[in-house]
Amino acid sequence: MPGPRRSAAPHLAALVLATALPAPALAQQSAPPNADASDFARLEAAQNAANAKPGPRTVPGRRIPVPETVSPEFQATIAAPYRTPAWNADPGSAAEWKALIAKLAAQTAAPLPALRERLGVVSTPEVIGGVKAWIVAPKEVPERNRHRLLVHIHGGGYVYNPGEAGTLEAVLMAAFGGFTVISFDYRMPPDAPYPAAMDDAMAVWKAALALQPAENMAVFGTSTGGGMTLALMLRAKREGVPLPAAIAPGTPWSDLTETGDSYKANEWLDNVLVSYDGYLTRAAQLYAAGHDLRDPQLSPIYGDLRGLPPTILTTGTRDLFLSNTVRTHRKLRQAGVEASLQVFEGMSHAQYLFNPDAPETREAFAEIAGFLDKHLGTAAKKP
Repeated sequence: MPGPRRSAAPHLAALVLATALPAPALAQQSAPPNADASDFARLEAAQNAANAKPGPRTVPGRRIPVPETVSPEFQATIAAPYRTPAWNADPGSAAEWKALIAKLAAQTAAPLPALRERLGVVSTPEVIGGVKAWIVAPKEVPERNRHRLLVHIHGGGYVYNPGEAGTLEAVLMAAFGGFTVISFDYRMPPDAPYPAAMDDAMAVWKAALALQPAENMAVFGTSTGGGMTLALMLRAKREGVPLPAAIAPGTPWSDLTETGDSYKANEWLDNVLVSYDGYLTRAAQLYAAGHDLRDPQLSPIYGDLRGLPPTILTTGTRDLFLSNTVRTHRKLRQAGVEASLQVFEGMSHAQYLFNPDAPETREAFAEIAGFLDKHLGTAAKKP
């Protein structure tokens, strides 16, 4: 686990919908192109000296420009500043956690009705498997998807995005993929630490199996939702419960420990999670409630991934969880699982959820929907 605590932010992808983003022109700029060659020579000599022996890599202080290789809409997302005080919030009590959770959830949920209307999506409250949920679907479900059903597990570090705030990704999948989606409100800390969330996920999955055949279904989610998707597969396999035809864990929090190259390589570059030391550390500890963070139900990358369904993973070059995603992809392939990995230029954590109008958002969901379409059946459930 990390050493001294530094504050960090909730990775609430949906929150950006209620937050104004700066123009790319306000982004950090690289050194001017006419910088004196002697400046580089001095830096070159210093870096050669600092990296003359095997060991940790030493790099100079840098200002990373917004890439010109992405759409203007996505440049604005990349250029956005850290969302203070959200990213470095440090609740000191259960009451403070609840107040922060409620505040952020209200901000996240507020624009969703207008977004659903604009994208032609309807959301209907339900109770599924004893768990509060929403059926999120396009107003016109394509014929090919009439007998298909997706189960969505929302992100938020195991503590954020309760209620309707957790349905953003389901709305985007319904709109861009044309699927009917169950999105559910699993229990979370501080009142309900592990295993409450996984118990709810299993209850919803079992109930969903009564609605459509497993071969017509998929499970997906981003960040915490991606980690829980993988953990749900491990639990279902262990309990002999049918698995879906495919899964789509986006930038999954598949390892709750600070393990992986991008935790340091992308620290301070990812403008969503920013750093593991702080919010992520505290959220992991709050959720685990004393359990071993390497337990495969908490960190599924340490589980036996053999026999898992075909999987598509999504991440970006600036994502703090890039290594989580890459390590998960490699372990799936080593286990003989069909696995596809899409990596987006300049993308920080979960930013394919941030702007529905960005071409990168639509491309990410088109890739995921195409992968699911390839693997899901279409026949109606037998009586």
